[in-house]
Amino acid sequence: MEKPLTDIRTITIDELSSFFESHGEKKFRAKQVMEWLWKKSATRYDEMTNLSAGTRELLSQHFSLKGITLVDQQISGDRTIKCAFEVDPGKVVEGVLIPTASRMTACISSQVGCSLSCAFCATGRLKMLRNLTAGEIYDQVVYLKRQADERYNLPLSNIVYMGMGEPLLNYKQVLASIEKITSPDGLGMSPQRITVSTAGVAKMIMKLGDDGVKFNLALSLHAASDEKRNKIMDINESNNLEALSDALKYFHEKTGTRVTFEYIIFRDFNDSIKDAQELANYCKHLPVKINIIEYNPIDDGEYQQASPERVDAFAKFLESRNLIVNVRRSRGKDIDAACGQLANKNAALLKDEVVRKAKHTS
Repeated sequence: MEKPLTDIRTITIDELSSFFESHGEKKFRAKQVMEWLWKKSATRYDEMTNLSAGTRELLSQHFSLKGITLVDQQISGDRTIKCAFEVDPGKVVEGVLIPTASRMTACISSQVGCSLSCAFCATGRLKMLRNLTAGEIYDQVVYLKRQADERYNLPLSNIVYMGMGEPLLNYKQVLASIEKITSPDGLGMSPQRITVSTAGVAKMIMKLGDDGVKFNLALSLHAASDEKRNKIMDINESNNLEALSDALKYFHEKTGTRVTFEYIIFRDFNDSIKDAQELANYCKHLPVKINIIEYNPIDDGEYQQASPERVDAFAKFLESRNLIVNVRRSRGKDIDAACGQLANKNAALLKDEVVRKAKHTS
C-alpha cells in the first residue's frame, strides 16, 4: 500500500525550502509556493503560473493539495448563507456568512462534530470525528469571504470560531489557521476582527494568555451558578465557574483583552432577575462585556426561547449594574444556521448523501 502524500499546507516554509534544495531547485521557490497557498488561496498546482511545469509536477509527486468541498448551500430570507463542506467522505462541517448593516461575519467550524454534548446545541448530538486542519479552517474563511464579495459586494469584516466543535480542544490547528488568516503573507486580516469562542477549558484559556494571543476571546457561559451550568454543560464539572474566573483573570492580565460572555437565555431556566443578579455578581471582578443571545430551539430539544419581555428585563438589570450588554437577535433561523442549530436537520442528511455519492463513484 502506497504511503499517502503529505499535505503541503502542513509543512513550514523552511521544510519546503529544504525540499527544493534537495531536489536541485532554488530555495526561493518555497516562498513563491507559500504565497500561492496562503495569500492567493490556490487549490491546484497548475494555478501556480510562475513555477515551471516541471516544478509543479515535482510538487504533485511529493505533496497533496487537498481542500474542502462545498456540498450544499442555503440562503436565508435575511441573507444569511449556510454552507456545508465535505472534508472527508461522509464527514461534513458547516460554515455561515452572517450579513448585518455594519459587518460581514464568517462563523466557522474547528472540528467535525463535538465531544462536549451541551444540552442545547445540535452539534453536540454528533459524535466527535476529528479535528480540522489549519488549512480546512482557512478554506472556510476563503469561501465565505468570496461569497461576501460576490453576493453582497462587501468585504468580510469579522470571523468568529463559533461553528461546530470546541476550538480550544483543537488548539494548535486553530492558532495556526489564525496565523495564516492574519499574516501579511496570508489573508492579512486584523486579529482584533477575530473572536474564538470556548465552552470553557480553563487550562487552555491560560495557555492563550501565555501565548500572548491578539484575537478576542468569548466564553459560552449561559449560567452563573455551577448547579445550572452543570445541567446544560457537562464541561462545567471539570471546569467550574471558579476555575474559569481564575483563568479569565489570568488571560486578561497577560493580554489586556476584555473577554465576552455569551449568555443564551432560555425560558424559565436562566431568564429571571435572580439569574441576572448571579451573572452581575460573577462579573464583578472580571473585565467583560455580555452578549445575551436569543435561543434557537433544536429538534426534540428540552429548552425554549425566553420571552422578549424577560430578555429586556434581564438586560436592563445588568445595565443598571454598569455592565456592557448587547442583545443579539438570531439570524438564519429558517435554514438552521442560527446559534446552536448547526447540524440540526441537514448534517445527517448531507452525510448520507455524501456517502451515497462516494459509493456511486467508487
